[in-house]
This record gives sequence, structure tokens and C-alpha cells, in this order.
Amino acid sequence: MESFLYNLAQVEASTALAIGIMIGLAALGAGIGLAIMAGKFLESAARQPELIPVLQVRMFITAGLIDAAFIITVAVALLLAFANPLSGRVVANNTAPAAAAAQ
Repeated sequence: MESFLYNLAQVEASTALAIGIMIGLAALGAGIGLAIMAGKFLESAARQPELIPVLQVRMFITAGLIDAAFIITVAVALLLAFANPLSGRVVANNTAPAAAAAQ
């Protein structure tokens, strides 16, 4: 029983660490990507002001794609947090020998 609780706690702790790293790196990447993109937009708008409407549309589309990657990462992290398949495997591996011994 103690090894089961230890294994389950180890899986949950590793999952929590992985979730933190996933969200942190995704936020960092999205922030850096948006900052570079906004800087390039302002630079090109200053060079050619007549192209601002075209550049602005492209900038918003690209910003949406960058944010979509972050949102997908958050969705996967929430999946791991609340429906962790690894926890189910630990529980299944613990109950299988007990069920076999009972028969």
C-alpha cells in the first residue's frame, strides 16, 4: 500500500512539474514571439506608412496563431492536471495483482 501511494505521489508530482514547465515555456515563447512581431510591425509601419492597413491585418492573424499555440499548450496542461492517464495506470497496476490474488 505504501509503494502504491509513493508511486501515485511521484506521478502527481512529476505531472505538476511538467505542467508548470509547459505553461511557463509556452508563455515565454508566446511573449517573445509577440514582442518580436510587434517590433517588426512598428519598424515596417514607420518605413512605409501607406502599408499600415495591410500589415495590421497580417499582424493580427499572426498574433492569433501565436496565441493559439499557447492556448493549445494550456489545454494539454489542463488535460494532464485533471484527467491524467498516468494516474489511472498506477491505480490499474496496483489493483490488478490484488484482483488476481483474490481469485
